[in-house]
Amino acid sequence: MPFFACKCVRASPARPRLVRGGMRVAMEYSVNLPVPSPAAEEHSHRVREAVARAIDAAGGWLPFSGYMNLALYEPGLGYYAAGARKFGAEGDFITAPELTPLFGRAVAVQLVELMEWSAPRIVEVGGGTGALAADLLNELTRRNAPPLSYEILELSADLRARQQETLRRRAPELMDRVSWLDRLPDRYSGVVVANEVLDVMPVQLVTWKAGGIFERGVVVGGGGDFAWEDRPASGALLRAAQALGVTAPYLSEICLAARAWIAEWGRRLADGAIVVIDYGFPRHEYYHPQRSAGTLRCHYRHRAHNDPFYLPGLNDITAHVDFTAIAQAGNEAGLELLGYGSQAQFLLNCGILDILQEAAPVTGSTYLRQAADVQRLLSPAEMGELFKAMVLGRGIEHPLVGFLRGDRRHSL
Repeated sequence: MPFFACKCVRASPARPRLVRGGMRVAMEYSVNLPVPSPAAEEHSHRVREAVARAIDAAGGWLPFSGYMNLALYEPGLGYYAAGARKFGAEGDFITAPELTPLFGRAVAVQLVELMEWSAPRIVEVGGGTGALAADLLNELTRRNAPPLSYEILELSADLRARQQETLRRRAPELMDRVSWLDRLPDRYSGVVVANEVLDVMPVQLVTWKAGGIFERGVVVGGGGDFAWEDRPASGALLRAAQALGVTAPYLSEICLAARAWIAEWGRRLADGAIVVIDYGFPRHEYYHPQRSAGTLRCHYRHRAHNDPFYLPGLNDITAHVDFTAIAQAGNEAGLELLGYGSQAQFLLNCGILDILQEAAPVTGSTYLRQAADVQRLLSPAEMGELFKAMVLGRGIEHPLVGFLRGDRRHSL
């Protein structure tokens, strides 16, 4: 049986050898990662050329956030903008909706409440394969609460096509309610769903040293390979880094893009809620002294490694979410923090065990498989504790079912 790695699982980690020279740090790897096909290798070569041109255009130094944005989102080249399979057995990782439909069915329980208290509309950001949309639409319909509209904000033409195929196959009678967006709506009432979205927003790499706070960027080394180079941090990044109270030496990430994204929704959300499910920590855990190498990880063919320069365009690049920063950004944008807790407790509160009992016979192989999948969603050793659920909203005056027990807002 093949091993399918969730993006949080430490699977076949690479062991780097750091090569230091002045302010530059290059990484060399010798690991047994799968060999790409000639076509995939050629695609990665084109991505490397695009990045090299961007570095040159930027004066020889590109902040890592710029590199990550190109490697993931450059039209026609980036990991999420090209045609390679990302999810499931043929891709690089598996997410909760691809693991089991019971995830979406449980999340739907919370959405029923939120739509009742705002508007019967849903925007899903980054729809993946369309599995979550299909599961939510079917479960909401089963609960007599289908949304009037289900919009998917998806910039990848390849993923849009996969989402349309999934929905035609799994929820054909609900296709007339589904449409696709190219940008955030100007004004919105309803529910926004963002499952594993914030972790792939470009992050700034920051290193705290005896001489000050530096931003880590990418340069082209003497041999033509990419290498690290640090420059003094400035502006909003410097202010954000200074506010963390980190003691040097230390390396970590700050995601200004995620904060700006939440703030933008805060300006556009008339009433309703934003449901965020992702892996990460509150700030005091994220920037813990023992986490001095950061959380940046790459995912390639169900293996995790630490080298973002390896096969650019063929790897997912992620960082954990600072949920304290997300809550603060929401508060500054006028949103209320309605709940925060572990994914396990959120799903339990939403009745996933009852849904499991309804979904399969009490005995038999089907039940055992589904029970094993639910265990992965709930287990503290897998997704249950590392993944968190957070809801920010406006105009919601009721306690939420997903946080009736185990709400950890106090921990932020």
